[in-house]
Amino acid sequence: MYVCSPLRGDIETNIRRAHGYCRFIIQRGELPLAPHAIFTAFLDDTIPQERRLGMALGIELLKRSDELWVFGKRITEGMRSEIEVAEERNIPIVYFDERCEKSTFHAEP
Repeated sequence: MYVCSPLRGDIETNIRRAHGYCRFIIQRGELPLAPHAIFTAFLDDTIPQERRLGMALGIELLKRSDELWVFGKRITEGMRSEIEVAEERNIPIVYFDERCEKSTFHAEP
């Protein structure tokens, strides 16, 4: 399951949240993938070229994922890109709030 959640803003907090979303996915017997929580270990999101590279790598992983799981009520620019790719490729999208409860709310930018 591809984790789609915010990174920009409070990066440390957002990475910690992404780790929590991964744990939630593991507890459901699924395999989580949160590129934004992985690539930031060696790419600097504040450097435009490195951000673009990280996003491109993430999109390649998304294309190989079974589902896109969107967490939170706020959709960032990067998240919007991931959602659009999933829609174009007919990858199922599941929305959750920050507490990992399924949501019928489809967040807007």
